[in-house]
Amino acid sequence: MRADASTGLNPSSVKAARPTGWRLPPRIDGYDLAAVALFAALLVLVACTFRDYAISNDEEVQQRYGEMIIAYYASGFVDQALFHFRNLYLYGGLFDIVAVGVEKLLPLDPYNVRHLLTALTGIGGIGAAWATARAIAGPRAGLLAAATLSACGAWYGAMFNHTKDIPFAAAMTGATYFLLLIARQLPRPRWHLVAMFGLLCGCALGIRILGVFLGAFMTLAVVMQAPIGRGMKWRDVLTYGGRCLLCLIPAAVLAYAIMIAAWPWAALEPLNPLRALTAFAEFNYPIRTILDGHVYHMGDVPRSYVPIYFAIKLTLLLLAGAALALVFVVLPQSVEPAPNAQRNANWRGETALIAFCALFPLLCQVIADGPADTGLRHFLFTVPALAVLAGIGIDCLLDRLVTISRAAAAGAAALVLLGLGIDAATLYRLHPDEYLFFNPLVGGLAGASRRYATDYWVNIMPEAVADLEHFLDRTDKTSRKPRRYLVGVCGERLPFEKEADARLQWTRDWTRAEFFIAPTHMNCDLALDGRVIATVKRLGVVIGVVKDRRALIRPSVAGLN
Repeated sequence: MRADASTGLNPSSVKAARPTGWRLPPRIDGYDLAAVALFAALLVLVACTFRDYAISNDEEVQQRYGEMIIAYYASGFVDQALFHFRNLYLYGGLFDIVAVGVEKLLPLDPYNVRHLLTALTGIGGIGAAWATARAIAGPRAGLLAAATLSACGAWYGAMFNHTKDIPFAAAMTGATYFLLLIARQLPRPRWHLVAMFGLLCGCALGIRILGVFLGAFMTLAVVMQAPIGRGMKWRDVLTYGGRCLLCLIPAAVLAYAIMIAAWPWAALEPLNPLRALTAFAEFNYPIRTILDGHVYHMGDVPRSYVPIYFAIKLTLLLLAGAALALVFVVLPQSVEPAPNAQRNANWRGETALIAFCALFPLLCQVIADGPADTGLRHFLFTVPALAVLAGIGIDCLLDRLVTISRAAAAGAAALVLLGLGIDAATLYRLHPDEYLFFNPLVGGLAGASRRYATDYWVNIMPEAVADLEHFLDRTDKTSRKPRRYLVGVCGERLPFEKEADARLQWTRDWTRAEFFIAPTHMNCDLALDGRVIATVKRLGVVIGVVKDRRALIRPSVAGLN
């Protein structure tokens, strides 16, 4: 039979050897059962705790944005208020639209709905990391990837009220998984893989324009599979590339359709998405952030800002595992891990692709010297890819140690379990402020306090308001009619008013505030004097305070009767 011109292989043999693609694992082993147990535990945790998290500073405007997009379509494109609502038009509103729709179906507060949906998409991101690592290196690597990501405070702590960052990251990770499966079948991938890839690309772009990074990931995947240097003529290589492009066009069309449906501004002019990308690269709002005790405007942060936050916010186990994966990829075959029937034959190339997905966006940030604030929040979408690397790296290490000594491999496995246990216990002690996790490289939360970005969402609000109300219950017993007090808040109004009872009234004028609630983030608690009547602590570190200022202000402005 004639060999196929683009691959040099017999067409019938290619068809027979094609990977089956997306289907259930052919064999469920103990690691898969452990992964199922992990996901079940995560679902239970979410169901029990999603109400514990405060409304973040951005959620009110994001919720309103979703309502405005729906109003735009409901009015037949007449109500165009969304195009003048702050800078929200630069973002897609897919998650916000879904949240507004789901709140009509569930008997929950709209913000509890948002937190529940965000947490579920966060679990979806963990599932995508598990599936990716499993596809490359087998069930154990998948379990390790899922476990390290679940025990990572930067991810789990963001899973409830980072309602743009987590859904975007989950969509990016899912799209990367399907891209991996497509790459194995190029230039003729199965249609359902292409459809899922396009769907998830559209979901990512429908939240943030940074989803364009998927284009770079896709380009590298095609180049890595191209028969370059295999005795093929360049004409055949170009033909191969053209066939790959044609098979991926339906994914691009589907992604674009979802993007413009969730992001009306992108549909007004063809170049608007590129304008949004440029706008984000040049963001220079008067927002301040902190790094190693130094305060910067977001447009003036050093190039090392985001990499440093990655180094101190991720768990040491995740960082070490990801580094091991990179080491094993470049090691010569003579010292590679022991043969593993469940590891994909092209695990080195596929691991290199995942490494590119994790590191390329960070490299772009460093080279472009772009603006940044709130630590690694805007780059959370790369954390699942790092977790995939961690699962692969630890799995390869255990396989390598088995060839040296089974006792050494058992000891390393015990250390991994111990590390996961310590990280999980730390998150338990931080609840519901898991996103305040810092690793020992910076001395944990104690070492990071007042030196790095901590409670930027003012997640202390429910606990601080409850402490203030309990204080008034104990001390304000002289009058039959409850008094009303003015409260200054270093944060947004809505999160306070959602928690406060009728005795407490938010005020914009801090000089008249009788009580003051503030996190220690960016030293906001030092903005006003007063007697500290309550503190919010985690791991023994003060992360927020409540101050009584009544003795410092004039009696004529104290209290509302």
